[in-house]
Amino acid sequence: MSTLDVRALQDEIRALARERDAVILAHNYQRPEVQDVADYVGDSLGLSRQAAAADAEVIVFCGVHFMAETAAILSPEKTVLLPDLGAGCSLAASITADQLREWKADHPGAVVVSYVNTTAEVKAETDYCCTSGNARNVIEAIPAEHEILFLPDLYLGLWLERVTGRTLTIWMGECHVHAGIRPADIERAQREAPDAEFLVHPECGCASQAMAFGNERTHILSTEKMIDFARRSPKQRFLVATETGILHRLEREAPGKRFEPVRDDAVCRYMKVTTLERVRDSLRELRHRIEVEPEIADRARLAIERMVSIGA
Repeated sequence: MSTLDVRALQDEIRALARERDAVILAHNYQRPEVQDVADYVGDSLGLSRQAAAADAEVIVFCGVHFMAETAAILSPEKTVLLPDLGAGCSLAASITADQLREWKADHPGAVVVSYVNTTAEVKAETDYCCTSGNARNVIEAIPAEHEILFLPDLYLGLWLERVTGRTLTIWMGECHVHAGIRPADIERAQREAPDAEFLVHPECGCASQAMAFGNERTHILSTEKMIDFARRSPKQRFLVATETGILHRLEREAPGKRFEPVRDDAVCRYMKVTTLERVRDSLRELRHRIEVEPEIADRARLAIERMVSIGA
């Protein structure tokens, strides 16, 4: 698609959004052209807060299914649209509500902390939700005498153990993108780019190990904190260990600086199914509406609201 075609389609989307009284939210991993048409681009926590505060009648969620579910739970009076129902999540699919209920039964009295990358049914069985941006604060808000069941991301759980000093009982789930970024990738990049700062997402398979490198160039950060760090840093070169969609926003928010992926193939196939054409069609036809059963939504809402209220 030519640049002119992209701009024409973006203009059409903006006009439809005004007509529908819609706000467009896009995750940092979305295609660049989708990010550029959004009213707000951010991480899961920021998007959840925007969804909760939205005045618009319609929320178009350019992300994945669990994110749109979260928006529907926080704003039940709104119409929440997901442009493509194929936008799933390998991490969210790694645990079901039945599995969580069985796990809880084996650990009576434990506090359940679910990463936001989970289904509404799992959130309904949860005490606290968190994102990578505020997971540490959530864990530290729970009294030390309580056992914590952390799910579903193994690597984020291991990183949290390191930074909080707590012992967590961790579910063995993983993101197909972040699990593929290994310690060897960071070690290689450290050798090949001695002048670069390293921005590493805590979901990565290398995150907890990266803390042991013992240098000031490696920073374990959520996507939103990567943006803030890069904007403020006097450094000019950054290697980024997360899904490659973040590079577009980094380049936009910190112009003139150099951003490179640790792995070129760190691409989420689910995030990339959303295209401008699907965003346009979603607005034209008000599809695909995401709704959560009221009983599940009511049970999940408290955990999500705790997530939104606890600072990053």
